[in-house]
Amino acid sequence: MARQAASMKKTRTRYSQDYKAEALALADRVGISAAARELGLQSSQLYQWRAKAQQQQSASAREQALADENARLKRQLAEKSEELEITKKAAAYFAKHLK
Repeated sequence: MARQAASMKKTRTRYSQDYKAEALALADRVGISAAARELGLQSSQLYQWRAKAQQQQSASAREQALADENARLKRQLAEKSEELEITKKAAAYFAKHLK
């Protein structure tokens, strides 16, 4: 009997990202427990999906903040490079006329 149970393993079900997003939207509307019952899932699964979705959102927010800072630093570098070029030209001009 134990051998029969071992041979009848359940396979893991993989859910698409769309399904997960819809399930989380349902959970937001009716609650985690009710959504889990309605979808035939464990409530812990919905909690895990929600935690992972929040983690991805915070990661994308950090990436956006870094991209904004990168753009700001590039503008600042271009400005400082232009100032340096002007200073070099002025120094060359005055050095030439002082001789």
